[in-house]
Amino acid sequence: MKSTHHTLKALMLLTACLLLFSLNLLVGSVSIPLTAVADILLGRGSANPTWQFIVVESRLPQAITAMLAGSALGVSGLLLQTLFRNPLADPSIFGISSGAGLGVALVVLMMGGTVSVGICSLSGTFAILFASLAGAVLVMLLILFFSTIVRGHAALLIVGIMIGYLASSAISLLNFFATEEGVKSYLVWGMGNFGGVNSSQLPLFSVLTLLGIIASALMMKPLDALLLGDSYAQNLGFNIRRLRFFLLLVTGTLTAVITTFCGPVSFLGLAIPHLAKALLHTDSHRQLLPATVLGGALLALLCNLVCMLPFHWGIIPLNAVTPLVGAPVIIRYLCKSSW
Repeated sequence: MKSTHHTLKALMLLTACLLLFSLNLLVGSVSIPLTAVADILLGRGSANPTWQFIVVESRLPQAITAMLAGSALGVSGLLLQTLFRNPLADPSIFGISSGAGLGVALVVLMMGGTVSVGICSLSGTFAILFASLAGAVLVMLLILFFSTIVRGHAALLIVGIMIGYLASSAISLLNFFATEEGVKSYLVWGMGNFGGVNSSQLPLFSVLTLLGIIASALMMKPLDALLLGDSYAQNLGFNIRRLRFFLLLVTGTLTAVITTFCGPVSFLGLAIPHLAKALLHTDSHRQLLPATVLGGALLALLCNLVCMLPFHWGIIPLNAVTPLVGAPVIIRYLCKSSW
């Protein structure tokens, strides 16, 4: 009976995702009829080339990006909260987002938006993508290195927080000495945006994100064992250090990819697992993980839709919307817990 209820709730989430996905394709500064959007998606084309371009090159990639990014951040948050048995752990806690931010700050604030590697030179969006990925991967490798030295979960958590503080300190110094134009460019990147992935970048983004989510799904059994403690998991034959290394690798990669393409997205990774648990009333990852994937997609699509609502006044920054959704969830959890 309980599994039937979980299936029904999953179907409700899926239906809501499809509805919000459709709304993301319809809502925007340019009004496009539903029939025209359907014809474009079905490959029939449109009599209006502008509509075709807007749907195929802008709204569709943005909606897909929002779905995948929300799912990836939600899954990352769930893995970290299980690994550290800390309900307030989230993907940004290890400083990976700060590492990506530091990479972008170096390029935008110090190098004028251009990266030169040997005879190759990157500028604009490509330079920001390269710098963000390099910074995120560097911090992720640093965390993975410390995970082989530090034994306790709590100590590793503190190491990650300290690395994040160091990166934030370097960013503050770069901002202090940067030009006004550079500071503005960096500020815009830091606001987050699901529209930063174009149609040519979407396949790479999708493959990397889906691989991370699939890798997470393969870890459902050891994650359930971790809920009962490290000793219990070891008695079942799981190598705790190896398991921790793999979970950090998966969450670090997902966080690096999302931050690289979308900027530092706040609150989603922290709030989505709590919403999934509140909906299903279970700690079993066999039910929680699919619900987190669907819930993450749903919440990200909702935030993206809210960002686009004030059509004629521009698009609201993503990180101005995500706290409105995420913060009440965390406050509700803290009020219900014994903290």
